[in-house]
Amino acid sequence: MAEIKNQKEKKEDYKIELDQIIQAGLGFGHRTSRLHPKMQSYIAKAKDTVHIIDLEKTAQNLKEALKLIEKFILEGKTILLVGTKPHLKSLVEETAKACGLPYVKERWIGGTFTNFEEIKKRIKYFKELEAKIKEEEFEKKYTKKERQNFLKELERLKIKFEGIKDMEKLPEAVFVADLKKEILSVKEARKKGIKVIAIADTDVDPTLADYPIPANDDAISSVKYILDKIKEVTKSAKSKAQSEK
Repeated sequence: MAEIKNQKEKKEDYKIELDQIIQAGLGFGHRTSRLHPKMQSYIAKAKDTVHIIDLEKTAQNLKEALKLIEKFILEGKTILLVGTKPHLKSLVEETAKACGLPYVKERWIGGTFTNFEEIKKRIKYFKELEAKIKEEEFEKKYTKKERQNFLKELERLKIKFEGIKDMEKLPEAVFVADLKKEILSVKEARKKGIKVIAIADTDVDPTLADYPIPANDDAISSVKYILDKIKEVTKSAKSKAQSEK
């Protein structure tokens, strides 16, 4: 019985190792003066006026988040990735595309969750415009000025909706790369009962997320480590779900 339990624990550890977490820089928080009181329990110590995050708790919380993601993917549920910081945009987009997940890398559009029916109308218009421009008769049917206007409109809509154009329904969970930066998406998710998985640095309220992952939310290496784990779990779960059909 103990052996079975150990095998199960080994299976669920998602290859999360403390030395890799340390190397990726997940443990470096903000300056001590910026500490949010509710992050106190996740702090290991202060070093040179900077808080160091308890990486044992980071590893544990990350495992819990990955368990939820794995469960949802196996059940055919949707997870939306959100990361709009300039230096993280491409990373979020690449991860989402590799996993076949929707994403938001530009400014959060108010109402994406709370007024989703209206958002769907805008997405429908975007897709129709996209199809119109691809038509063989596009060059002949419209003047040069009309074509230019259509193309400008398409680019504007693409920035807003490209990452969610195939999201037919509200997601069951949202992952945010920065709890403070993406607070609008978090508030909307909470209103709609969508599970929130979020990187929580030392200057935020971790209780805003259902699954907070205490870690550095600025360093590309830190966010990449977490997104890579999400990618591994998602692709594995999708492959398993496909093989069981």
